[in-house]
Amino acid sequence: MAMVSIKDVAAHAGVSPGTVSNVLNRPGKVAPATRERVEAAISELGFVRHGSASTLRAGHSRTIGLSVIDIGNPFFTEVAAGVEDVASELGYAVILGNSAGSPDKEDRNLRVLSEHRVRGVLITPSGEDPARLDRLREHGISVVLVDHPAHRPDQCAVAVDDVAGGRAAVAHLLAGGAREIACITGPLTIRQCVERREGAKEALRGAGLDPAGLRVVEAVTMTARAGEKAAAELLAGPLPEAVFCANDLLALGVLRALLRAGVRVPEDVALIGYDDIDFAAASTVSLSSMRQPTYQLGRIATELLLDECDNPDTHAHQHIMFQPELVARESTQ
Repeated sequence: MAMVSIKDVAAHAGVSPGTVSNVLNRPGKVAPATRERVEAAISELGFVRHGSASTLRAGHSRTIGLSVIDIGNPFFTEVAAGVEDVASELGYAVILGNSAGSPDKEDRNLRVLSEHRVRGVLITPSGEDPARLDRLREHGISVVLVDHPAHRPDQCAVAVDDVAGGRAAVAHLLAGGAREIACITGPLTIRQCVERREGAKEALRGAGLDPAGLRVVEAVTMTARAGEKAAAELLAGPLPEAVFCANDLLALGVLRALLRAGVRVPEDVALIGYDDIDFAAASTVSLSSMRQPTYQLGRIATELLLDECDNPDTHAHQHIMFQPELVARESTQ
């Protein structure tokens, strides 16, 4: 059976081939009634666009890349949902890459995205080296930072104030009467971990306490299993009165280990996490956490990226910084 062409779709819908092309590539420029007629013709005829041919003509594809540091973390799953929803609404597909916090793996993923001629890249970088992102821009690929602030004016970024989040989390523990506080963080090569720990120290300073008294345990990964191992370190010595974890997965692992050891939460040890993933509210002892607008991070970052791609002459770079929100539950009350 012969392949259906754009001309076939145009004839079936009673429009020009140029209008069909606009529906495929710039749907916003086509009147809704006309767009619906063309889309109906595409569906009825079973038209499939020749992706590689259109990519060669345009110099880029109808795809964007999303690079995250841990797709196993529900935080990034929710971010990806926001990205995919906007991309789908605007006729784009998303290629997902997981760096696992490795700059080398991130480099390989970005190289693949460049080879696929993606229109743009959304990235939570695994390090602070800007060179890899500059290489993308040199190839005409727009870049927007997700959950990471920008340090240059010609760069869009959507992030959350992690210093403020760490400060609010520990201030909440202090308000509950705790003075001996532990901080279980992920690798300190991750910016978010560093800033959340710094916020915790600021809260101690604000309360007139020595920030050096913060007992820091650095987990190798930010998983529930790593949280259990970190809790074992706490259980081996004098228990703190409260624990602040750099994300909810760590906190859920700590909670499991404490309860297994017969430690009551929050009566013996108060506990707070970060991200407010769905599991936080459903845990055996519901987990207090710092809520981030994860889905909105993904949506807004994608809107900024595609605006930069489609309107390079009028696009205004934005640095958007959200404030996290304290959600107090049983683990600190």
